[in-house]
Amino acid sequence: MDQVFMNWSGGKDACLSLYRLLLNRKVSIGSLLTTVSERYKRISMHGVREELLRMQAEKLGIPLKTVYLPENASMEAYDRIMGDHLEALRTEGYTTAVFGDIFLDDLREYRERRLAILELKALFPLWGENTLQLARHFIDTGFKAVVCCVNGAVLDKSFAGRSFDHAFLQDLPPGVDPSGEHGEFHSFVYDGPIFGEPVTFDLGEVVERSYGTGTDKGVWDTRFFFCDLLPRDQ
Repeated sequence: MDQVFMNWSGGKDACLSLYRLLLNRKVSIGSLLTTVSERYKRISMHGVREELLRMQAEKLGIPLKTVYLPENASMEAYDRIMGDHLEALRTEGYTTAVFGDIFLDDLREYRERRLAILELKALFPLWGENTLQLARHFIDTGFKAVVCCVNGAVLDKSFAGRSFDHAFLQDLPPGVDPSGEHGEFHSFVYDGPIFGEPVTFDLGEVVERSYGTGTDKGVWDTRFFFCDLLPRDQ
């Protein structure tokens, strides 16, 4: 039986991939691997506090491994840091990395290439599936998620902090992928059939953050709205 680790963002696609593997029972899921900002102690891109990440892993009953990334890390630095952690996982007996990617070929090729260097395999449980059907399946299966980050190039501030539900899907503008596969939005899953109990939190302030110096209307990943999720005492 393969010993696998989940590349974990705390979001819906990673969670649905985990759910699929747990139903499959042909692999042993040893840990969740998450990248966190070293300075801000928040999940990379999602902006979710590390405390909530740890609470989530606890409710799932799977050990968490955290990779701390320096601010504005270059791709070279990212590859080096991740390479060190992957090597450690391989030494521990892990054979396979699991990803929630659905259709981004270049990203899949990059992941497989980096893993091959260490003789690790990649597994993509959701690959090639219809993203709208996946989004609806996630909701109908009983998972609960909140939208923690939206890309300001395609979605306005009102989408941040909303529940990821059928109403959210209906309100998405044309051209926005219903699973956010192009990075239009990110989510945090707090309950569902594989959780021992829900992760409890309150919705905090929605803040705007801009990155880079581009001024072109065509610039994509420069402006985001983050909804701060505040851990609640349990």
